[in-house]
Amino acid sequence: MSTENRVFLVVIDDSPELHAALRYACRRAKRSGGRVAMLYVTEPPETQQWGAVAELMREEERQKAEAAVSQHAATAMDMTGQAAIIHIREGQIRDQLLKLIDEDQSISILVLGMGSGPDGPGPLVSAMAGKYSTQLRVPVTLVPGGLSDAQVDAIS
Repeated sequence: MSTENRVFLVVIDDSPELHAALRYACRRAKRSGGRVAMLYVTEPPETQQWGAVAELMREEERQKAEAAVSQHAATAMDMTGQAAIIHIREGQIRDQLLKLIDEDQSISILVLGMGSGPDGPGPLVSAMAGKYSTQLRVPVTLVPGGLSDAQVDAIS
């Protein structure tokens, strides 16, 4: 795969470490002529009894996802000069991430931000670097969430 085809996938969530992961992915994409892709996963509504209520909840989650991704996509555009590839899915984040990587052959690197607090790196990082690592067909880059912009710039 040539460097022009590299797609750096970042999971969009509300974690503080997202900033470092997104910055790293954008800088690597810009330097290598690649692109940034973003995945936001919404949780399915808990109630299945009331169809109209479930659909309203689903629509609210979709709007929240689009707002979150839009903000980060603007950052990616500013940093790389290219529009990000956007994926919004519903379900369990780990399952949807594995499924997307399996389906989209253009994704070449998964970039995850690691939590730097006492709770550890985070459940998704733990899963992707541990039990589920054998299901990945792409390398995973783990970016410490506590890095400053200057530190991220120095390593990317």
